[in-house]
Amino acid sequence: MLQMGALKAGEKMYDLGSGDGRFVIMAAQKFHADAVGVEITKDLCKQSEDRIKKLGLEKTAHIVCGDLLQQNYSSADLVTVYLLPDSINNKVQPLLDKQLKKGARVVAHDFEFKNWTPEKVEQIADDGEGRSHTLYLYRK
Repeated sequence: MLQMGALKAGEKMYDLGSGDGRFVIMAAQKFHADAVGVEITKDLCKQSEDRIKKLGLEKTAHIVCGDLLQQNYSSADLVTVYLLPDSINNKVQPLLDKQLKKGARVVAHDFEFKNWTPEKVEQIADDGEGRSHTLYLYRK
């Protein structure tokens, strides 16, 4: 998702529904981006924050423990999303439409945004664990 979104060093990246923080940590560690995860589950927030601290990434990796629909994404260069389409994707789309700056990219995992046309679609036949995935790249 980070490669498909062409994340560059110093760019601002948000991972919506960041779970255990793996994309936030990878964005900060390997891509040298300013990475922010947004997660509502307190246990996952703590787990992510603990791992970020253990890895010494506090300057470039952060977790916002809260509702992703209540955040400001206007500074985002890249947003990664792996959320269910009917429950959250369709609710976050108008927010991103309103807030994202021109040129910002969004990479969605497995679930498309219904009112956007992807710039690129990539099929991953096997993720190494026998599952297939589809990635969708959108540009504002």
